[in-house]
Amino acid sequence: MRVAIIHDWLTGMRGGEKVLEVLCELFPHATLYTLVHNEKKISPIINRMKIKTSLLQKFPNIEKNYRYYLPIMPKLIEQFNLKDYDLIISSSHCVAKGVKKFRRQVHICYCHSPMRYIWDMFDQYFKKAKLITKMGAKIFRPYLKRWDIKSSQRVDFFIANSKNIAKKIKKYYSKEAKIIYPPVDINFYRILNTKREDFFLIVSALVPYKNIDLAIEVFNELNLPLKIIGIGPEEEKLRKIAKRNIEFLGWQPDEKLLEYYNKCRALIFPQEEDLGIVPLEAQACGKPVIAYKKGGALETIIEGETGIFFYPQTKEALIKAIKDFEKLSFSPERCRENALRFSRERFSKEIKNYINECLNLTFRLQ
Repeated sequence: MRVAIIHDWLTGMRGGEKVLEVLCELFPHATLYTLVHNEKKISPIINRMKIKTSLLQKFPNIEKNYRYYLPIMPKLIEQFNLKDYDLIISSSHCVAKGVKKFRRQVHICYCHSPMRYIWDMFDQYFKKAKLITKMGAKIFRPYLKRWDIKSSQRVDFFIANSKNIAKKIKKYYSKEAKIIYPPVDINFYRILNTKREDFFLIVSALVPYKNIDLAIEVFNELNLPLKIIGIGPEEEKLRKIAKRNIEFLGWQPDEKLLEYYNKCRALIFPQEEDLGIVPLEAQACGKPVIAYKKGGALETIIEGETGIFFYPQTKEALIKAIKDFEKLSFSPERCRENALRFSRERFSKEIKNYINECLNLTFRLQ
């Protein structure tokens, strides 16, 4: 069977790329299509695939500026010619699911999220943007919404990464979705024989919707030690508002990240995510999570057992949650036990079985 895999862009290793790694392992001879590819920031598992990119790859400084080309991404993804393939698998949170298909082809989409920038998280993404960016987003939003709905009809079978996203697929696309939780490397992220230190931890891209500024305001007031791992366009602004008790560690390799997970008191998770892999990595290392009570965190954290929630998304609510946390105790073993439900082996088996089910159903109908 000739297989094409479509992924929005390859500019770093996040949760979506961990899903893509498994797809690449299941279909090592597939051709991988993506808008932009930065091989220096992508794992060997993905880089060894036959990779084809769009015209964006030739644009200057595209690895930093690709997000600004969102309005033309639908047209670029539609220009990939997939007529020679039997099976199309898209790994999509933006436009990948919108590739054009031909008769007798099967398209299965693993949906990390409907295009969040234009639907329910529009305000969070653009509230701090420059005026010209905000105006452009408002102008193109209706067009992108129409395209997103129309292109969803090209998908034969949807897989959602959570109940949260399955509901959004139903709401925006009027489609049902199979729920298969994404993989967490629980063999790597594990409990070490390391002495716990006194700091709290954030692991996140430093972008507006992550609400890292909220956590910084809280820790400024509480004067508790906080370490922040991650990079992004908000870094300079966040550094300026942070007091001396807050340390920015930039990007860290996985081995260092494992150490920090094990040494911290708890992970702070102030944003709403589709699912969120970071809280599961922390729990796999035996650490509880203090999270905003919305989105995927409701499916990955057991309140009172592997973490606590705060609501609403305010400074006062997060301060209260941290103070409540300091009165409680959490079992490292229980935290890890919860994370084991999201293993890579489980994901690989479930997605392979579901793809086979979809293919068998399609061939019977034909």
